[in-house]
Amino acid sequence: MKSSASLSSTTSRAARFAPAARSRSASGATRVLGTGLAALLAGWSLQAGALPAPGPQPQTPPDSAALGETTPVPTPPQVQAGAYVLMDYASGQIIAASNADMRMAPASLTKLMTSYVVFHALRAGTLKLDDPVTISEHAWRAEGSRTFLKVGSQVPAQVLIKGMIVQSGNDATIALAERIGGTESAFVQLMNQAARQLGMSHTHFEDSTGLPSPAHYSTARDLAILARALVRDYPQYYGYFSLREFVWNHIRQENRNGLLGRDPSVDGLKTGHTDAAGYCLVSSAKRGNMRLISVVLGSPSVKAREDSSAALLNYGFTFYESISVERAGATVLRPRIYKAAAQYYPVGPARDVTLVIPREEAGSIQTSANIDGVLVAPLSTHTAVGQLQIVIGGRPVESVPLYPIEQVPQGGLWTRLTDGVRLWFQHR
Repeated sequence: MKSSASLSSTTSRAARFAPAARSRSASGATRVLGTGLAALLAGWSLQAGALPAPGPQPQTPPDSAALGETTPVPTPPQVQAGAYVLMDYASGQIIAASNADMRMAPASLTKLMTSYVVFHALRAGTLKLDDPVTISEHAWRAEGSRTFLKVGSQVPAQVLIKGMIVQSGNDATIALAERIGGTESAFVQLMNQAARQLGMSHTHFEDSTGLPSPAHYSTARDLAILARALVRDYPQYYGYFSLREFVWNHIRQENRNGLLGRDPSVDGLKTGHTDAAGYCLVSSAKRGNMRLISVVLGSPSVKAREDSSAALLNYGFTFYESISVERAGATVLRPRIYKAAAQYYPVGPARDVTLVIPREEAGSIQTSANIDGVLVAPLSTHTAVGQLQIVIGGRPVESVPLYPIEQVPQGGLWTRLTDGVRLWFQHR
């Protein structure tokens, strides 16, 4: 008798679109062809949204194009930046990077994390868009960019959010931080806790606005992770980052992200500048079914940061494509499960499996699935029972755990006895 541990299937990407090759069976197993990032904070949770969120981040060599070293893809463009990262949103893969993990001053890119924590409060219901927020003297006296708030006045939270994101107003940012955390310093603790939960391992915040401090730093990679989390976890609020202008107290201010006007595919996120940080820009753009995130730090001018970000985005969209390999919960195999109520149960990935690859390699994706040994009921949907292996051009690129798509209960007494005898004969 053939053990279920040998069940597997291998299929090329081209074959997956052929109706006749849609599925195949082997000893009762069927192969059907087609990142989760959860941030749970102590006392309050930053729950990941419904869009894909893979678990472990792919290992990416620094300072290089991370994919397609053996493919005829040009090297990334030379840009004016102290550090940069170009990330595929769906998979979290890094397409190109330079000094990705070098600590740098983030300036007002800090407000991306402030926004993340504010958006959590909105979703949790502890803050509402029409809640009046009192402007303290500390917020009113904030240095740098301003929304021109009056001390002691009450301003709706939604106005402060627009002031923080569009105008990069430090006064609006501190007012929101004090409303949620009680004090800005308490709010900063939430920011750092969120950073740890998101995997931003080279980031530490000292304030909510991005004013310079030796202990206030981040990296291009960490800021790309944060931008991706904002798009994924809070799509209902992401539109604030695409606002071109904002008016308050009869003062009109334009969004400093000039790419919003230059490239219609760009829909966010944030600019930053201090003498220590240089000119910085985190941008996200979507063309077709592909979204990319670029982070540019330490550019010498506004024009340089915009040109650098545009060059990176164009490079990624031109030479790479995003491929959906498998959907979360899709049936990959139907292995034999012993002592279960039924003989065969479907297994598949718990998350969407997406890759970004050079366009020349789009036809060379192969997948194979296997079961880890003999499966015996009961099994939960959280028990990994196999692996989906992904190979591109003969190179293994990812291994994704497979889980039962539904709970697998034990069968009756007779089923358990007869399957026990079968297993004894298989392994004697």
